[in-house]
Amino acid sequence: MSKHSLSGHSRSAVTKTQKFSIAGVATLGAAALAFSLVPGNSEATTQAAADVSPVAFAASSDAQQAVHANVSKQQSNADKQAKDAAAKAAAEKKKADEAKKAADEAAAKKKAEDERKAKEAASRAAARKPVYANNLDGWIRQSLDIMKSKGIPGSYEGLHRNIMRESTGNPNAMNGWDINAQNGTPSIGLLQVIQPTFNAYHVDGTSTNIYDPVANIVAAANYAADKYGSMDNVNGAY
Repeated sequence: MSKHSLSGHSRSAVTKTQKFSIAGVATLGAAALAFSLVPGNSEATTQAAADVSPVAFAASSDAQQAVHANVSKQQSNADKQAKDAAAKAAAEKKKADEAKKAADEAAAKKKAEDERKAKEAASRAAARKPVYANNLDGWIRQSLDIMKSKGIPGSYEGLHRNIMRESTGNPNAMNGWDINAQNGTPSIGLLQVIQPTFNAYHVDGTSTNIYDPVANIVAAANYAADKYGSMDNVNGAY
């Protein structure tokens, strides 16, 4: 019994020793495994980083190239738009300049044409303008033209007849003895007109000098038209 007990105790002790040995081996094994795994992971990480790095660099390079290409394209578009705008502005300016030049040329041409026509008209008018002799016949004819333009009636015969009776054709004739002269307003000129009558019946466009032969005739004819209907109706002192 006692030997049996010892023998059982011995088996129990061996078993514990074995357990400790197994635990130690396990611990050492775990440590060794851990040691062996750590370097392995470091190398794997390093290798992975090494494998990824070229890919990342390539991706970054591609992105930069894409940005550069996009910027270049935008710059090219901007340059083209600027050139197109400049070309358009130049074309519009050229068109405006040509239009202005054409308008100026047309205006100059019209001005020259108007001046030419005016000169021609003046020349024709001058050619048509009658030249009156500086004598009784010329004075009567010029007076008749003025009377006609003013609507004053009278004829060459009527004017000539009364002039010869009143002044014998002397434009400087003056009556210093009749009632008018006695009243301070002598009869003057070809048709012996007093100053107040001359002033009242003076015709615009003629001289304001009562001694002027044409002005004297026209004023007297205007007075006679008002009082007698026409100088043709006057046959004596009027």
